[in-house]
Amino acid sequence: MTRVLVIEDDEVTASEIIATLQDHGLRAEGAATGRDGLRLAADGGYDAIVLDRMLPGGMDGLAVLATLRATGLDVPVVILSAMSAVDERVRGLRAGGDDYITKPYDSLELTARLDALLRNRNLPKPDKILRVGPLAMDLRTHVIHCRGREIELLPREMQLLEYLMRHAGQVVTRAMIFEEVWGYHYEERTNVIDVHIGNLRRKIDSVEGPSMITTMRGSGYVMHDPD
Repeated sequence: MTRVLVIEDDEVTASEIIATLQDHGLRAEGAATGRDGLRLAADGGYDAIVLDRMLPGGMDGLAVLATLRATGLDVPVVILSAMSAVDERVRGLRAGGDDYITKPYDSLELTARLDALLRNRNLPKPDKILRVGPLAMDLRTHVIHCRGREIELLPREMQLLEYLMRHAGQVVTRAMIFEEVWGYHYEERTNVIDVHIGNLRRKIDSVEGPSMITTMRGSGYVMHDPD
């Protein structure tokens, strides 16, 4: 049975949430403080967490969330809060929350959003590391390594490299690159792509080996494993 941890300090609200989830066919358990919730969550076994934003005891919901994510626990978290301002919702989502519902909440909405998160959790996860030969890009941190060294790129160079890596082995035209990376139609008079490709080559290619990015004259570019 699907298990949900409810971290909520208000006893009445916690009881209502737990009853709602149980009526929905979920196994729900509660914790009244952030520290107790963190301890239970860290023990594992929960498929989702409903987390109150304001909690007593010196550890609020955002602190609980940050600690969970720092330990690598990726269980879906729905933040439940009376703080409805846009900037507060943004803070909650940026801290690692998967959804944010304001109080007073609707029980049908809460269960529907939990259902959606649980469905998404069961979908196959995309690779978190892109690899082309000796080149590796961590999609979470955007740290790039090649042949034992870390490579520093500018934001646009990073976007361009990710696009090329996702289409490794395929010829991509300048028009395709412009639309996907720059977000507008290709202007034949500009050489901005050539400049960025040149910068990437200088940063990722080894001195003695062939380039990982080949120019297909009259067509575009193709990224490949040089080895």
